[in-house]
Parts: sequence; structure tokens; C-alpha cells
Amino acid sequence: MRSIPESIKILYYANTSGEAYVEIVSVKQQKRRPSVCSSEDSESEDLLPVLTDHSHIFKEHHLDKLVNHIPARAREDQWKLVYSTAVHGTSLRTLYRHMSDIDRPVLMVIKDMDSQVFGAFSSDPFKVSSCCYGTGETFLYSFSPEFQIFRWSGENSYFLRGFQDSLQMGAGGGHFGLWLDADLHRGSTYSCNTFCNRPLSRHHDFKIQDLEVWSFI
Repeated sequence: MRSIPESIKILYYANTSGEAYVEIVSVKQQKRRPSVCSSEDSESEDLLPVLTDHSHIFKEHHLDKLVNHIPARAREDQWKLVYSTAVHGTSLRTLYRHMSDIDRPVLMVIKDMDSQVFGAFSSDPFKVSSCCYGTGETFLYSFSPEFQIFRWSGENSYFLRGFQDSLQMGAGGGHFGLWLDADLHRGSTYSCNTFCNRPLSRHHDFKIQDLEVWSFI
């Protein structure tokens, strides 16, 4: 039997609720990434993603919580800012336009007027659509008041739907998990069947202070 290179580690997983599986992880995948707030010559490093642009919303504790929940196919990538209300203005149409050349997952983060931070990971870039789109990788998340992830419940596949005047994420039970208006000024969040989530903000109806969308490169 061939020996396993030192650069490779094999991890074996098993529990009573699912099938056992083996994951092969390279040392490169396990290397620590520089903190977004660290200087280049800093000796201390945190397990944080590399952001190619400045974020007006994300702090290190947000990134530290989120990074392990990003699907493996995007987890090792750098995060690139695709759209920001602080940079590009407040327009859903502009957001869609900045998504037009992207064919990878995107991560939306919102900061409302109460300084609550929440958002959604989407398996597909946001776009105007005649029907719902997306996959079970899509999830909602919130840091209000503590960090929580709301993954696909399996009850329906109403992940995403884009209109010229609104963007909807999650549905069922008469409400959307996250809804944004055409000016990216107002939004709402309710429990929905797609994610069985709690409201992402303190209030069902909220005003947006900042909004960013990040892609993975």
C-alpha cells in the first residue's frame, strides 16, 4: 500500500444519524488565512476568508462565524465585493446588472437602521426571473441577537425569485424569509417554510442602512 504524503490528511466521519464518509484535506486547505484587520507582517493569523475589498458591514467576528458554513466548493476562494450600496448607490436594478456576468454563488449581507446584521447565501447570483431558482445550498443567516444559520427545510424549493421591483428569498406560509424593495431602502423578514427561519432582524419590517453582495473567486 502506498504511503500517504505528509501534505494530505484523511478525516473519517461517522455518526448515528448518517452514513460514514471520508474527506481528504490538503495542508493548503488548512492553512490559516490573514485576518482582514491584520497587517502584512503580523505574526498572528486568524481563520478568516480573504476579502479583496473593504467591507462597510463585515467585522472579523462575522467572518469567523460565517466562513465554516460556506459550501466547500467556495470556502477556499477569496471574497470579492460585487455590489455595495455605499459604492454603487441604492438600486435593485444596479445590483442585478452587477450580477449579470457572475456564474458563482453570492453572499448578501445587510445592516439595518438598528445596526442588526443578517443576510443570505445564494447558490446562484441574483437576477430577474420568471420562476423560482436556486438550490438547497442557499441559506439565510442572522447575527441578531446571536449567530444563527437557517438552511433549507426541504418543504419547498422557493429559494429565490427576482422581479424588477423586488427580490424574494424563501417563501411559504404567506410570508417571505427575506424581501427587499426596488430602491434597496426597505425590507421585511418573516418565518417561511423554505428555511423554517425566525425573522432575521428585530423587526419584521426594517430600513436598510448598508447592503453588500460578495462573490467567490
